[in-house]
Amino acid sequence: MPLDSGYQYLAFQNAQGTYGIYLIVRGIHCGGCIQKIEQALIQEPGVRYARLNFSTGRLSIEWIGSADQVENYVRHIEKMGYQVRPFHQETEKNSTEDEHKFLLMCLGVAGFAMGNIMLLSVGLWTTSAETMGSATRDLLHWISALIAIPAVMFSGRPFFKSAYHALKNGRTNMDVPISVGLTLATSMSLFETIHHGEHAYFDSAIMLMFFLLIGRYLDFRARRHARSAAHDLMNKLSGFAQILEGEQVRPIPVKDIKEGMLVLISAGENIPIDGQVVSGQTHVDTSLVTGETLPRLVAPGEDVYAGTVNQSAPITIKAMKVAEQSLLADIIRLMEKAEQGQARYVRLADRAARLYTPVVHVVALLSFLMWWGVWGTPWQESLMIAVTVLIITCPCALALAVPVVQVLASGQLMKQGILLKSGDALERLSAIDTAFFDKTGTLTYGKPALVGEYDPTILQMAASLAVHSQHPLSRTLAQAYQGNLLSLSQVKEYPGQGISGLYNGHTLKLGSADWCDQKNISSSLMQIFLMKEADVQAVFTFEDILRPDANQTIQNFRRQDIDTYLLSGDRQVIANQIGQQTGINHIQGDMTPVQKHRFLTEQKAKGHHILMVGDGLNDAPILAESDVSMAPGTAIDMAQNSADLIFMGDSLLSVSTAHRIAKKAQRLVKENFALTILYNIIAIPLAFAGWVTPFVAALAMSGSSLVVIANSYRLKEKST
Repeated sequence: MPLDSGYQYLAFQNAQGTYGIYLIVRGIHCGGCIQKIEQALIQEPGVRYARLNFSTGRLSIEWIGSADQVENYVRHIEKMGYQVRPFHQETEKNSTEDEHKFLLMCLGVAGFAMGNIMLLSVGLWTTSAETMGSATRDLLHWISALIAIPAVMFSGRPFFKSAYHALKNGRTNMDVPISVGLTLATSMSLFETIHHGEHAYFDSAIMLMFFLLIGRYLDFRARRHARSAAHDLMNKLSGFAQILEGEQVRPIPVKDIKEGMLVLISAGENIPIDGQVVSGQTHVDTSLVTGETLPRLVAPGEDVYAGTVNQSAPITIKAMKVAEQSLLADIIRLMEKAEQGQARYVRLADRAARLYTPVVHVVALLSFLMWWGVWGTPWQESLMIAVTVLIITCPCALALAVPVVQVLASGQLMKQGILLKSGDALERLSAIDTAFFDKTGTLTYGKPALVGEYDPTILQMAASLAVHSQHPLSRTLAQAYQGNLLSLSQVKEYPGQGISGLYNGHTLKLGSADWCDQKNISSSLMQIFLMKEADVQAVFTFEDILRPDANQTIQNFRRQDIDTYLLSGDRQVIANQIGQQTGINHIQGDMTPVQKHRFLTEQKAKGHHILMVGDGLNDAPILAESDVSMAPGTAIDMAQNSADLIFMGDSLLSVSTAHRIAKKAQRLVKENFALTILYNIIAIPLAFAGWVTPFVAALAMSGSSLVVIANSYRLKEKST
């Protein structure tokens, strides 16, 4: 590889002054490959971050220094036996299609060869050499060889290339023993054919390769299906956008949009970046980002997000972030990070896969030495027993035990509007026995809502004043009235107090009790007063409305024998009111962030495994400290950064849904490990004893992988 391969020109500079790049890595077959590449890159000078996604093959690197350092990183990955390509959406799509066609071609050739050799083998299996004659037997062997050898050379390339690159760089992978087994079986059969022997096993070698290719193809299909969700989102960050420059409109790639540019969005188009509406009014489908089923009306001054769809009318927006820093890009990164997270079970699988190669090769060698050297079995039969041991113990099922469940669980959660930020979050969530809930913005919407019935004339008068204020209660009041507003004069706002104006010569005031001279008012509710001259016209009451499914969420946890707590900074009387409505076991009000954190520490010291659900700045420390944490999509950035899972939309049921999926996912992971252990306990002694042929070994090995995949897909079944 030349010193300058051009990758440095694809690197981009981040706002922090670091450099980053996205690449595609080919040749990844298990979690061990992911760990190997990430650890190697982290040890490279300047690298701050390296993350490789198993499903998409997308590698993200961030480093300090100069752009040309990426050339060294790429060379290092290629020396490890992997292929590196620039990340491009269209190129990636074509590459995936090419890999699909290649595997299908290899599978087709292997199937054709197997069918023909099996027809020839029927005669060899059913007739003895004495009856058939050695000349006829040799002829059938030679015909089988002419079919099998080219087929192995052609269809065995997925295994041979992977094994060659690994061995070339002083490493091993699961394709090494497969390649050794195929080569030994074919070579020994050719040797026997040349020397007129009877131990020719071309049929076994071809059948082995055919069933191995079926497993490889199914694995490819599973990964391609898993990566489609992230790729569908990535497609929304690609393509072109119409940029307004003065009076001119020109198209530019979405990735080239800079902060401050004016972007024209036609009806029916995806919004490509996060921005603020400058002109126009339209309905936007925000279901991808917020989970809302109803479109949201946006007008000038309101924010819109990448990935949402402009439904009804053209608008112009001002770009607030570049595409790679948009909310949609953050969601994609959360998805990819979740899929490749290293849970405890994943690490166990990786360790087992690393130990597999030397152990299995030693067992296979011992089986050959025992049968040939100790028990005096012909070397040909002894070699086939050793090949069978290599085949039957292939760790494909072990390698699939966790990733398949993890990808399926991530997809199930994504459909429910729940995003994973760490791969082991599901494992930790499945083990909880206690759940802490914040009140404002978590059990409730965190936004004031007008409650009660009011005279339309009075409401019109109040809304006509409130529309001139940015106070949250005034904005809520203004939004509650849908009719025409009154024309007021001399409108003036008094920060923190209220707003006044003249209507038909009368002074109107809207504000707090003190400002409106209403003394000795005591209420746990939020209120503002409407005055006409010195007379109170109305008292508007607001509440932070409880989420309608909050009670059901708490009851779901209580049915699982999970203790529930409400930890709130609000007054105890308000906390009690919310806690009683939801049925929470324990209610704690008047708590500062320090007190919340101290209470969490005390509960963890007692051995409890705690889920924290919160959304505010005061919840960030406890979100980070708890065993596992969740935050709504409306939470502040710091709370979302501290949380392990993010749920979009207004439904609090997402919390108990995530817990249900987590419990089922971890149960299936354990079942998968039990199945692979049981398989090896039965298979290895049978192979070592010589009771299994290579053909049966290939069937058993592929079958074990299919059983693990089928068991994992039970995650999609509706849980009770």
